[in-house]
Amino acid sequence: MVPASLAILGAGLAFGQPAPAPLTFEVASVKPSSGDDHRVGIQFMPGGGLRTTGTTLKFLVTFAYDVRDFQVSGGPGWINSERFDIVAKSDRSSPESEAPADLRNMTDAQLKTTLEQMRLKLQALLADRFQLTIHHDTKEQAVYALVIGKNGSKLKESEVKQGERRRMMRMGRSELNAEGVAMDMLTNTLSNVLGRPVIDRTGLKGNYDFKLQWTPDPDQPGGPAGPPPPGVEAPPPPDPNGPSIFTAVQEQLGLRLESQKGPVDLIVVDRVEKLSEN
Repeated sequence: MVPASLAILGAGLAFGQPAPAPLTFEVASVKPSSGDDHRVGIQFMPGGGLRTTGTTLKFLVTFAYDVRDFQVSGGPGWINSERFDIVAKSDRSSPESEAPADLRNMTDAQLKTTLEQMRLKLQALLADRFQLTIHHDTKEQAVYALVIGKNGSKLKESEVKQGERRRMMRMGRSELNAEGVAMDMLTNTLSNVLGRPVIDRTGLKGNYDFKLQWTPDPDQPGGPAGPPPPGVEAPPPPDPNGPSIFTAVQEQLGLRLESQKGPVDLIVVDRVEKLSEN
């Protein structure tokens, strides 16, 4: 039995320990974007750094808090129109610097840790430079449930072995190509296309290879994009007679999207200021 005096001393030591310092970038430059072609880029740099180009503050909030665009509410209109370029560097002696800079070479565990650390550092940067404060909320809203179709799933188990290569998903206009992808990655992508949360209720636990092609609805967030940047050739338009995203999911994947109501996590912007000096 532990003596009471030792137990109290141990508790005192535990309570006396300082909280770990929040993860932050060592140095960061945040400037209004100089480009006018509306291209958006985000790149992880060696040593735990981050580079973004042409990103709106709303886009940065969605990445920092791991939510979709439709899950962010509040704030002035400029957070969705003014664009910024960021170059942020971390201390190379910090633990995250040991992770490979090339995300494609990371294991799932490394990727998860790297993303979590990067999001925490970006949250701190947005709070510092934009005085951003937010709170979380939950509301009952329309969602889609992804379920198995009546004739069963058509998904093919991936031939990529666990730990051999990170799962990948390449998205073009109205097309997905996936290798070693789990259901969470598919539902996140479908959420972006449909502008509504997609909840996995398939019960499928594996990693899958598949291709999905559809004709986008102009009214959907993932519908036809605007004109390409100057000097960039536009991709061929999708087949106007092709299937909708709902039909494509059912016919090509053997899954079905069902409209339901469910709780949706929201990020509410309480305060944000114009960019402060770097």
